[in-house]
Amino acid sequence: MNTMLRMFAAVVLIALVPGHLLAQGLGKRPVRVLVASPPGGPSDVQIRLLVPKMSEMLGQTLIVDNRPSNNGVVASEIASKATPDGLTFAVGNSGTHAVNATLYAQLPYDILRDFAPISQFSTTGLVVAANPRLPGRSVQDLVAFAKNQPGKLNVAIAGATGELAGDALWARLNLKMTNVRYKGSAPSELSLVSGETDLSILTPLATRNHLQSGRLKDYGITSLKRSPVLPDVPTFDEQGVQGFESRFWNGLFAPAKTPARIVNAMNKAVVYALQAPEVKERFQQLGLVIVGNSPQEFSAVVKRDVAKFRKVIIDSGIPRI
Repeated sequence: MNTMLRMFAAVVLIALVPGHLLAQGLGKRPVRVLVASPPGGPSDVQIRLLVPKMSEMLGQTLIVDNRPSNNGVVASEIASKATPDGLTFAVGNSGTHAVNATLYAQLPYDILRDFAPISQFSTTGLVVAANPRLPGRSVQDLVAFAKNQPGKLNVAIAGATGELAGDALWARLNLKMTNVRYKGSAPSELSLVSGETDLSILTPLATRNHLQSGRLKDYGITSLKRSPVLPDVPTFDEQGVQGFESRFWNGLFAPAKTPARIVNAMNKAVVYALQAPEVKERFQQLGLVIVGNSPQEFSAVVKRDVAKFRKVIIDSGIPRI
């Protein structure tokens, strides 16, 4: 009888535990969120806006851990090999978790096998930005200038999505450029502003202040619609590169085999944070379209984009790393 009473008491106690804490089952241990870029980049800014509200809902501390590297491979590898206990997550993007699957001949992990998608934060187009010394403002001006010096213009690469978007655009325009890879958006911006490189493909978040101050200029944006925060930047589609589109997204991932209850708890925390009025306002100010989808919906996005970018890379003859 005593054993039965103890079992009954335990069931009652569990039922009284708040759902978010039960889902985590981790007490007060801090949760690490890996970011594949330096502080200040688009992925870093977004997760730091979300972390306070996520922590509030989960009742746990979330710590952002920046691990910058070319195309985010280092942070992705750490996350892919972490114990699936709900203590390690990673912010991924369309480069780290879609383009890299084909861009790299060999990765130390499998993007579709080794990660559990949790929720997509946002999506946005990419700006083809340039140092002001380059002439003109239209894609036609860029083509005329670049064709006279094939391979001599250096493109600062912040990540795989920008690299692929640029390579696909140069192929459409029959231009030859030289890619120079940096460990994230911030160092790419610095190289461009300083004149170390000529061009880069960056988010509106990364370029807006530089464009407004005149430290950079633009040749267009890769979305089919203009960005609400950069309404004067024309799309490439409207400049005559018909149908050209490349979009950049960010989202949260867990190591594969992370229990479903933890994945679902983190999904609810992300969606909760994205719905906070102050977060929504800030995302909109940064030119980001908020998503906040389910793990199943985000998984479908990842699978779709892995296949889409594989076709682009193969059809365009873009060399693999």
